[in-house]
Amino acid sequence: MLLTGKNALVTGGGRGIGRGITEKLLAAGARVLVAQRQALDADLADNPNLFYVEANLADSGAPADIARAASELLGGVDVLVNNAGLMFEQPIEEMSEQDWDRMMILNLRAPVFLARELLGQMRRRGGGSIINIGSIEGLSANPEHAAYCASKAGLHGLTRALAVDLGRDGIRCNAIAPGWIDSDLSNAYIDAQRDPAGARLGLLAMHPVGRTGAPQDIGGAVVFLASDEAAFITGQVLVIDGGRTAKLPLPF
Repeated sequence: MLLTGKNALVTGGGRGIGRGITEKLLAAGARVLVAQRQALDADLADNPNLFYVEANLADSGAPADIARAASELLGGVDVLVNNAGLMFEQPIEEMSEQDWDRMMILNLRAPVFLARELLGQMRRRGGGSIINIGSIEGLSANPEHAAYCASKAGLHGLTRALAVDLGRDGIRCNAIAPGWIDSDLSNAYIDAQRDPAGARLGLLAMHPVGRTGAPQDIGGAVVFLASDEAAFITGQVLVIDGGRTAKLPLPF
């Protein structure tokens, strides 16, 4: 298997996109530590190769605590997946500094300092792979998403900077920019529209592949980027969106 002998840390790895990533990493032979606020459900908790640390990434001390747990539970980390994040819609004229800071703390500050805390472990293990989960909204924008778009664009920029700085240590850094991925939250968003059935049909029409994404679509890419098969890939942002951003919109 691609990741036999590798240890991975996934923030927010128990639900949504994070769960798809965790399941794919486990299937590829990795041992996985999930860091998040919520406890794991029974399906995940029963896996002997899966570990859990309770963490609130909004706390400044969380990265050091998570790194300590990774050392104690796994003996060190080869793969870091910065997946946990926050998204809200808000026009900029209504946004407070506290709202902005909350977005940046979870989506950008936490990945920076978690990477910093884990560098020593990766260096001692001979290198590693950092994979940041960005967004197509780091490349384009939906209405009233100024803070979210800025945080994801920043994460893409961080990815390139870390690739440049850490390559000499054998540590690669790449990002994945998902498009629409099915989850409880995204389905609730569609259901809240005035015409949910029409909204879903319109959404499907935006995707050349004829469907929206699944968490496992992102998980498969994470496995590849974490593996030695991607040994010459660093500093890249991989868009996984079913062709949505490749398709030019038409008024008919």
